[in-house]
Amino acid sequence: MLFRGPDVLLVRRAKPPRAGSWSIPGGTQELGETVAEAARRELMEETGLSAAGDLVLIDVVDSIARATDGRIAHHYTLIDFAAFAAPGKARPGGDSAEVAWVRLGDLARLGIWPPTLAVIGKAARTLGVPAER
Repeated sequence: MLFRGPDVLLVRRAKPPRAGSWSIPGGTQELGETVAEAARRELMEETGLSAAGDLVLIDVVDSIARATDGRIAHHYTLIDFAAFAAPGKARPGGDSAEVAWVRLGDLARLGIWPPTLAVIGKAARTLGVPAER
């Protein structure tokens, strides 16, 4: 995820899971790609932006969804990195339908998956993202 001042860059998912929902950029790691390389590639593909410096590992989260019969429908392991954004204009691409810079104080109204909200908060604290004034 990328920060610019007190704002975090979100993407609106174009595809399942969570199609239509706001989230942080991310996607599938390709064979032979490190997790940091995958994070940088997905940032560029989904937002047109890159990190201004090193990526900081924030957390690892499991997303497990069950079918109506109780069986596992899918299981994703999400490895969350954060950084400040390099200069440039965000634009949607890849699996994102829309991008937006959102103030940290406005995140709750977007219906973001609770574990993602927690990771964004942890990233903001870890990076020392300035609080809103």
